[in-house]
Amino acid sequence: MRMEERVENERGLMRSESSQGFPMEGVKFSTEIGGILNRRALRDINNVRRFAASLACKSQDCAKRSNARLKPIGSERQRRSQPAQTSITADLCDVIDVDDLVSPDDIPLPMVEEIEDTLNCELKEVEMEDLEARILKEIDACDSKNPLAVVRYVDEIYYFYRKSEDLSCVPPNYMFNQFDINERMRAILIDWLIEVHYKFELMDETLFLTVNIIDRFLARQSVVRKKLQLVGVTAMLLACKYEEVMVPVVEDLILISDRAYTREEVLQMERLMVNTLRFNMSVPTPYVFMRRFLKAAQSDRKLELLSSYIIELCLIEYEMLKFRPSMLAAAAVYTAQCSLKGFKHWSRTSELCSRYSECQLLECSRMMVDYHQKAGKGKLTGVHRKYSTFKFGCAAKSEPAQFLLDMRA
Repeated sequence: MRMEERVENERGLMRSESSQGFPMEGVKFSTEIGGILNRRALRDINNVRRFAASLACKSQDCAKRSNARLKPIGSERQRRSQPAQTSITADLCDVIDVDDLVSPDDIPLPMVEEIEDTLNCELKEVEMEDLEARILKEIDACDSKNPLAVVRYVDEIYYFYRKSEDLSCVPPNYMFNQFDINERMRAILIDWLIEVHYKFELMDETLFLTVNIIDRFLARQSVVRKKLQLVGVTAMLLACKYEEVMVPVVEDLILISDRAYTREEVLQMERLMVNTLRFNMSVPTPYVFMRRFLKAAQSDRKLELLSSYIIELCLIEYEMLKFRPSMLAAAAVYTAQCSLKGFKHWSRTSELCSRYSECQLLECSRMMVDYHQKAGKGKLTGVHRKYSTFKFGCAAKSEPAQFLLDMRA
């Protein structure tokens, strides 16, 4: 019996009795339990070692990558073999590779140089914007204490002008819709109105608004040639009511037109014109832009008179209707500067203020030089005679910028 118990004990089974005499079978010996616990502990230790080795591999690989330069975007990074410090770490590094842990969705990082270039470009753009804002503010520095200059609102005013200047433009081919008048008749009318404007000593704004009212009305309404002068006289009456403090009476306009029309005809045409234009008289003309651009150019009296002379020559020309008012104003200032200096001149301040580069102004400027050369030689000499007086500085006698035309050839 003892031999059987010994054999069973060797097999790892225990058969004994409790304190109350009950048999206890199928229970493992305490020595076998201790062996199982030891094996679990060894396995945990091995796992800890593996984890520590993987951390060591990661730290070494990250250190080498930080010392190496990053490759360009989209390039595949090559794996670097790590020297084995010990046999254990080498084996464990073969088991866990850091590159295997990288997700396929990871986006490769850009080069350090590319990041620096991008930041430098952004900083330069911010600096340029600050510089431009500073330059534009310096234009009105001399009028900071002048309440009539409205320095605080001048930027908003000209922002509105630029936004609404398209409303003041007319189709450059609107004469095709007129059956009884043409471009030549329009030029004769405006040349005559410039003389009337000079005789009545009206404001400059009145002349430009008069021409704008005429063009906008003719673009919408057909007129016979015997009524064309009536349209011009009535347009000047409307412009005077909008711009002048002392408005000429209707009888004065009838007298200046050699009594070709009656008072009733003038008032009837006035009603027709304001209804056709929907009472819209608040439109930006080239004059308001020219005043701003002359200020940006730090103009003197000579430059102002020559710019006004050139732009008034353009009022007569029908083909100049294809240019926007701001373009005409900028080109007039640019052409006058070239004429006075004898070489091309368009400052950075003028470019920022007008929003036109020198290349954008060349086409319009060359046409102005051509009109400057021909002024006083044809039949329509009203502008030339006006600016040949001492009151206007004899601006008509200045030499045109011929070199701008030579450059085209």
